[in-house]
Amino acid sequence: MVTLVNRAKVATATIGTGTITLGAAESGYQTFAGAGVVNSDVVRYVIEDGDAWEIGLGTYTASGTTLSRTVSESSNADAALNLTGSAVVYVSAAGADIVQPADIGVTVQGYDADIMKTDVAQTMTAQLTVKETAETAYALTSTDVDPVNGTMQRKTTTGAETITGANFAAGQSVTLTLSAAASVAFTGFTWVTSDGTAPTILGSNDTFVLWMDQGSNKYVAYTGGSA
Repeated sequence: MVTLVNRAKVATATIGTGTITLGAAESGYQTFAGAGVVNSDVVRYVIEDGDAWEIGLGTYTASGTTLSRTVSESSNADAALNLTGSAVVYVSAAGADIVQPADIGVTVQGYDADIMKTDVAQTMTAQLTVKETAETAYALTSTDVDPVNGTMQRKTTTGAETITGANFAAGQSVTLTLSAAASVAFTGFTWVTSDGTAPTILGSNDTFVLWMDQGSNKYVAYTGGSA
């Protein structure tokens, strides 16, 4: 696995096709060591010598600040450039270092945006598909609506009902349907109506939304029913 670092670009006075002796950093860049390359690190290097170029893998040697050359491709028919003594060399990722995902089941190779020193592999195991989910309404048999039983609850009713919600916590809500209530009261809840009083219900499949805000206030709103 190659080592990648930020803004390491230096001059080299090396002549020929052998190991490079790394020189001073180019203006606005830093040396390999300054960027964090340490002895024996293998880096992906790019050499530019005029219009000629070379990409390969090189092992950095701190003593003498040299870089070996194993060429992967170049403008010289993929052979090592015969350097003129006026080239620059820098660290850069090649296409082989970054695997592009097709659709699914591939490994994406990425690099830390700040240090780019440690490779991070993220595996995409499947393409996610978001589908509509259907929740079965909980059959409420008591008068206490507990959100732990689900966000949709239904109670079979035949007369007047008084509903409580002792176990509501901040941010929780429940949609409650009463099958056939003659009347209904909600203990501890504030009606969300223009005047804060209970509305007239239709008496069949009446649906209410109950919730607690981020504090300790509980509210109830009537969304309608069938006559």
